[in-house]
Amino acid sequence: MANADFSLDDIRAGVAAGAINEAQAAKLIAIANGRKGYRANMRTEDEPFELFKGFSEIFVTVGLGILFGGILAFTMVFQSVIAVAIATIILTVAFASYFTLRRRMTLPSIALASVYATAVFGLISYLMFERVLGLSQNGDDMYAVSNAVGDGWPFLITFTASAAAMFAYFWRFRVPFAMFLFGLFCGGIAFSISWIVAPEGVFAAGFMRSAEGFFDLNRNPTLAWTLLLFGIGAFLGGMFFDLKDPYRISRYSACGFWLHIIAAPAIVNVVALSLLGIEGAAGYLFAALALTLIAIASLIIDRRSFLTAGIIYIGAILLWALNAGENSGSDGSIVWAMLIMGAFITALGTWWVQIRAWLMKIMPNFPLKSKLPPYQEAL
Repeated sequence: MANADFSLDDIRAGVAAGAINEAQAAKLIAIANGRKGYRANMRTEDEPFELFKGFSEIFVTVGLGILFGGILAFTMVFQSVIAVAIATIILTVAFASYFTLRRRMTLPSIALASVYATAVFGLISYLMFERVLGLSQNGDDMYAVSNAVGDGWPFLITFTASAAAMFAYFWRFRVPFAMFLFGLFCGGIAFSISWIVAPEGVFAAGFMRSAEGFFDLNRNPTLAWTLLLFGIGAFLGGMFFDLKDPYRISRYSACGFWLHIIAAPAIVNVVALSLLGIEGAAGYLFAALALTLIAIASLIIDRRSFLTAGIIYIGAILLWALNAGENSGSDGSIVWAMLIMGAFITALGTWWVQIRAWLMKIMPNFPLKSKLPPYQEAL
């Protein structure tokens, strides 16, 4: 009897069918790659990302959207926000039990997780602000509204309860996108804490109507520090999942991906805007140094999200460098900045694997280096 040759897709199919779990699959891949060489078995793209597996998932998602619309229209006959929200939550859990746990469908699972998060947040918000604080009766009384929400505690309770419900959903269905939604609620918790500690900073950020009002450590330190710590927390959460799946074959990697998507804007925006806020050339030079370190960190952990979040700041630094700080908005400088930045990002994306392998080889050993995505055979 001839021996069968197994591929990564066969192992993924085994995980999807429930024949083996993700931890066992990761060990099998590690053994196989250790014997034959990682790059020989690896796909061209080394940071997998999947929104749907086929058009059937799009078709099912559209059908679920229409079905939910009809069901919610029916429940609204009762004219009860609570009834509509509870019905949505129950139906979402029921559908997820089939489409997520049994069918393993990606896009319907993302859609159901989003509907669940919206329903949970809407229900908790309604119970908190309408039933507890009675804002619907005082909707025209701005003083009553300001007095009710001015300390930030109602928002903290709302976001905390929503985050707990979202984490429970993730624990039950293991949908990676649920981690992204959980992270958004955690971002709301961070914002609420900043509101409680320094409410004047939150109101100042609203009046500034610019990114500096939220992310500049010099102009709004409490809010900016809170968001920075939130970003670091999301980054550590992403690394927790990444280290459990260095070969990027299971849902651990997808969970890490979504948490890095949240962490990158929070960290990069705070660091870059705070440094660019320093007057003179020093601010641009420090920002360039910081972005360089962020790029190195992105290569080490093999995640491109941090560089993506910093593209606008790379452009700003290029404009300053081309014009020595003067006439940075001229048409010529903008064109040159776009050409240089486009060439740099394209080259980095094209030879990412090779650049990362070179960087990892010249770096000394450090804790957890062996648990990061492999690189030995990349050159």
